[in-house]
Amino acid sequence: MKLSTRCIARLSGLHPDLERVIYRAAEISDIDFIITEGLRTKQRQAELMKAGASKTMNSRHLDGHAADLAVKVGDEVRWDWPLYSKLALIMKEAARIEGVAIEWGGDWRTLKDGPHYQLPWAKYPGVAK
Repeated sequence: MKLSTRCIARLSGLHPDLERVIYRAAEISDIDFIITEGLRTKQRQAELMKAGASKTMNSRHLDGHAADLAVKVGDEVRWDWPLYSKLALIMKEAARIEGVAIEWGGDWRTLKDGPHYQLPWAKYPGVAK
């Protein structure tokens, strides 16, 4: 699949390793996906916390180390969990090919986050802005 111009714009500000993984995933994917969010401002993060869509102000989105991807079926964004498990396998394979460590929010023990991918703190310490 090919990333849309809008998705490519949403890669702006992401760590180059995460960007590389997303491009590779698009190359090898047999399902369509979009990038819904990459780099976030503190204001946007605070809005998401207030809405209950995030539980932290120390998000990897604040330093360009995280991106959220949504699966599309036809022209419709879908939220069915099995689709996100399938996309996770594609993203993990893309990360393996690129030699980049990645974490999927769907693997978390609490607050499962199917659309979320991030570079791990241990390998990419970064500083939330």
